[in-house]
Parts: sequence; C-alpha cells; structure tokens
Amino acid sequence: MRTIGFLINPFAGLGGRVGLKGTDGQVETAIKKGAVPESQNKAIATLRLLRNTGVRFLTCSGDMGEKAMLSAAIEPYSVVYHYSGTSTATDTGRACREFMAAGAELIVFTGGDGTARDVYDATGPDFPILGIPAGVKMFSGVFAITPEAAAEIIDTAPMKFREAEIADVDEDAYRRGEFHTRIYGIAKVPYVPDISQGTKQVFETGDEERAKKEIAQFLAEVMADGLLTFLGPGTTTATIARVLGVDKTLLGFDAVQGGRLVGKDLDEAGILAILKKDGPARIIVSPIGAQGFVIGRGTQVISPRVIRKVGVGNLIVAATPAKLANTPMLYIDTGDPDLDARFGDSIAVISGYRMAQRKKLFTFSSNYH
Repeated sequence: MRTIGFLINPFAGLGGRVGLKGTDGQVETAIKKGAVPESQNKAIATLRLLRNTGVRFLTCSGDMGEKAMLSAAIEPYSVVYHYSGTSTATDTGRACREFMAAGAELIVFTGGDGTARDVYDATGPDFPILGIPAGVKMFSGVFAITPEAAAEIIDTAPMKFREAEIADVDEDAYRRGEFHTRIYGIAKVPYVPDISQGTKQVFETGDEERAKKEIAQFLAEVMADGLLTFLGPGTTTATIARVLGVDKTLLGFDAVQGGRLVGKDLDEAGILAILKKDGPARIIVSPIGAQGFVIGRGTQVISPRVIRKVGVGNLIVAATPAKLANTPMLYIDTGDPDLDARFGDSIAVISGYRMAQRKKLFTFSSNYH
C-alpha cells in the first residue's frame, strides 16, 4: 500500500479572481474583496479519484486535510498533525516533517508557489513532492496541470521521477507590474508526460522582440474596429498596448476601446461591470511560456462568468514562434468542465503579422470527463 502525506493550504488562490496576483500576506484583503476559497474543492476533486486505489493517506486536522478526506469519503487516512487557529507556513513545515516520520513516500500539497516553497523547506531536494494547483500564479514545475491530473500521477505505478524547479517570485514587485523571479530549489517530483507542469520561461532574444512587434501590429489593426478588448498579462500583450499608445499593466488585465484605456488592472468584478455597460467584447491573452496555460494560471479574473459573457469565440491567443516551439501543448482550465469542452481540442494562436499556428489544446473536460 502506497503511503502519501496530504495537506492543503486553505488560503491558496484567494487573490486570483479579485485581482491581487497572489495571496501571500493578502488573505484579509482578499476576503474583504469577496474572495472565496477554492483549495478545498480542488483537493477534494483529486481525492475522489483516489478512492479504492490502495493509497493510505496521512493528513492534518481540519481545513488542512481532514475535512477534505471526509468530503471525499477517503479510507484509510490518519491525522498525524493537529493545529489550532489559523494555519500558517510553520504548520505546513511541521506537517511535512510528521508525514516523513510516519512513513510517507510522497507528499502531496494543495496550494501555489508559496506553499511549494514551504513544503520544500521541510522536505529538501531528495524527498518527492507533488502540487495540486490551487494558487494564483504557480510558476514552479512541481505541479500537475489539474487536480484530476494529480490523481492520475499519484495512481501511476511505477512512479517516474524528474527534477523540477521551484520558483521564488517577489509578490510585492509582481503586484507593481514587475516580474522578479529566481530558482528557490530543485525538487524531486513524480510526473506523467503532458499532465505535469513545466516551469515558466521568459524569452528575450532579438527575434522574440521582433515577433512580438509583428503580432502587436496585426492585433492593433484588428482592434481598430473599436470593439471593447481586454488585454491580458505579459510582454506580448504589453507590446500591443505600446503600439496603441496605451499605458498597460504588465501583469494584469486592462480594458481598451477606441484606442484608449477604459479600465486598468481589473479584477473579475471590474471586468463584469464594464461588460454590463459596453456590450460585445474580446479577450486577448498570451500563454505562460513553457507551461502553456491560456486560462487557469495568473488569469483567474477571466472567470467562467466572464468567458460566457464575452463568448468562447472571442478569446484571441497570441504567442511568438519561439514560445510556441517550447510549448508543445496549450491548456485551458476555467474551473468549469462544461465550458472547457466548448474550446475543442485545438486552438489558433496568432504568431506573427497575419500569421497563426494551430496548437493542440488540453482541457479538463476532454481528458477527464
């Protein structure tokens, strides 16, 4: 019987839809803005697929694990770490050490990059860990692409392992529109090709910049029709804004119409408010380099409600040829399997001036439902 330590960061991902670009140090702010915890549901989605698979779980009390075990009707499980009050990074570290002492072969955690760093601090580079994605950004390579994919990796025998980078992102700088990252550590991670996440990559060659300008020129012409457009985060969309003469938020969603900025660094509520007033719209996004997420990583403000109002057909994806060459597959994870299914199994990506490539698309629905 395989023994797995399982923990949840109850606050992971709170900042996503309310536009905080992360939850570290922002829990109270996120809750005041109406954020709803999602990490429990993502943990339960994984656990339900692991019932009757011969896995013995070691977990924590309350919201850090036991509640999810009960909701998913998991047997057997043992609570080996108890905490009181509000869980902290210290609890995460202590729980991991208890898991290892109790014979865990793998630690599975539900959270984001911050949780990954806390787990790694306790386990070190040689003990295997796996993340169920529930944070806002998740630039590290220790995550499965979806909760369902995590279940498949856990249930695969024999397990294959690889080394994966854990990213340390300066969240304060990130909220200011600056992207500063470093490699925090190299972890041992179980994986299955196509459903294990890569680490975000940044491409900055001369050809890359030229390609961004060509994409920007073409999409600026498209936007000349005056249709309300939401520009997503990243340097590709920032180049579009520069061509338009608009001061864009590098790591947020801005609204542009008629060549002028009509909304800046918007959260889900802000986008919905503009959509209510302005009718038809489009969304332009660029996938995270190497990871390939179009929707689902750092774009949680584009919620199922937003996509339904805009329309699946009005999502435009743009990426340079270099980024696409290093991204074998694109991913859609809206959080709604029925909506995911409407995107199909491939998507066109603008990759130059009046040029596009069609890329294979991986969604919740097409692979797990």
